[in-house]
Amino acid sequence: MSDNKLASRLHPTRIDIPADARTKIVTILNQTLAATSDLKSQVKQAHWNVKGTDFYQLHLMFDEMAAELEEYVDTIAERVTALGGYAMGTVRMAAENSILPEFPVDILAGMEHVTALADRFAPYAKHIREAIDKTDELGDVDTSDLYTEVSRTIDKRLWFLEAHLQASTTNTTSNGNGKTATKTPQQAVAK
Repeated sequence: MSDNKLASRLHPTRIDIPADARTKIVTILNQTLAATSDLKSQVKQAHWNVKGTDFYQLHLMFDEMAAELEEYVDTIAERVTALGGYAMGTVRMAAENSILPEFPVDILAGMEHVTALADRFAPYAKHIREAIDKTDELGDVDTSDLYTEVSRTIDKRLWFLEAHLQASTTNTTSNGNGKTATKTPQQAVAK
């Protein structure tokens, strides 16, 4: 985090989690807040700019994904403040502190946007799973549970994105006797 003092600052609270643990948890949550805000804005970028034959379905799917992420932004920020922390939630803070790479600006086609989002959902999902373990180890089962809820949704959305990519990379070839055979990308490479 760019301003570690601000990211881990605590206000007085009667929550029974020790202050040193809360400081660490708030720092983790603020890192997640930045990444979640960034991911939401990148999904909206894809939503606004996607083109091609799959435009309508991807436009709608990206909008649904952004709405889910917006709910998590709010939930994560509120958890920070419930623990006595300071939520670092501005767009500038998110951009400065996100773990995600910048979204490409030179793409238009639907599958290019799907690929770019999958490339961002995967490290985000990993970050969330690591946060489940870290917050549990710090004795905050509630925050760990919040992360578990986010993880289920993110893994599901990554599956949706990858399903589009897997279908678009399946090869259909002739098997020599007039019939067609479908090969997965792994089978095509193995040959």
